[in-house]
Amino acid sequence: MSNQKPYSNLNATLAIARASLRSILRSPSAVVFTLAFPLIFIVVFANIGGGGVTVDVGVAKGADTLSPIYKALTTVSVVRLNTQLTDSLLKKNLEKGSLDAVIDIKKQNAQPPYVVNVKYTKASLEKGNILKSLLNSILFRINSAVSTAPPPVVSLKEETVSGREYKYIDFILPGQLGFSLLSTGVFGTAFVFLSLRQTLVIKRFFATPVKRYSIILGEMLARITFGLTGALFIILIGHYAFGFTLIHGWTTVINMLILAFFGLLIFMGFGFTVSGLAKNESSVPPISNLITLPQFLLSGTFFSTSAFPKILQHISEVLPLTHLNNAMRQVAFEGAGIGDVGKELLILLAWGVVIYGVAIKTFKWEV
Repeated sequence: MSNQKPYSNLNATLAIARASLRSILRSPSAVVFTLAFPLIFIVVFANIGGGGVTVDVGVAKGADTLSPIYKALTTVSVVRLNTQLTDSLLKKNLEKGSLDAVIDIKKQNAQPPYVVNVKYTKASLEKGNILKSLLNSILFRINSAVSTAPPPVVSLKEETVSGREYKYIDFILPGQLGFSLLSTGVFGTAFVFLSLRQTLVIKRFFATPVKRYSIILGEMLARITFGLTGALFIILIGHYAFGFTLIHGWTTVINMLILAFFGLLIFMGFGFTVSGLAKNESSVPPISNLITLPQFLLSGTFFSTSAFPKILQHISEVLPLTHLNNAMRQVAFEGAGIGDVGKELLILLAWGVVIYGVAIKTFKWEV
């Protein structure tokens, strides 16, 4: 009577995953793209800040945008006026520091003809002081232009609200985390399956009882393990070395890792598609770059998409990395839960359905 254990595809899947993970860890390019590049960008941007100084000012609904005060502000290059936000979003963004101030200009049938109400935030005192200085200069110039001495044309009413400081690391780290996940998902998956086909490893697997889904799941499990470990490393380095905000501590870390898991799963779909389209290893980078480069540049990885021209903002809104980055920032800084970023997850899910449908059509098991 034989004591041989029955064959287990689960064990085969785990064995493939372990072997693939060891292979990833031995690959310099995988470590560089997943860990080294994102950390280098985090160090650089965390220390130099966001580049040139820009004061983001929300304009209250109903504000007089035809007034000389508003027109004068539009000519100041460092002031970026936003007229698109609702009152609730103005309040929320002011408190979290993504707006430096909110301005409301009212025209009245009394003296003075204009009243300017400005709310600053303690989360951005330095930029608030810049705006305060600019406004005082503008109002002095307008009031001084009146030939007669009495009442001023404009009066200024100021208020400072409490808020949590929104540091540049709070913007840049989620973007670099997305950069890492996209690189791991696309380049890692594309290269490995193309290599497995060309070296006939997959063909040898077919001579064993290993199921096809075990090969796929094993490789995916290895990349997910590597990607999430890298994500955790980036988050913790960012928090302890540069003060990256984790509003709810370890709960926030777990929520970010859940988002990272969904993002990586979808980005691997792009990798499967590339591996099917590529004829050889030299054709993988060009095809992969067509997918990754627009997302690196247009998805708020390095710079806020609000600074882009309108046409680029519309393109940005379509890209999956944009929604992953936005969800990461909401969870980390604003304290949103997974349920609060449902819109972003639904868009990622839609991308997942589409890209895996394409991957099924293009993926090849043999050369």
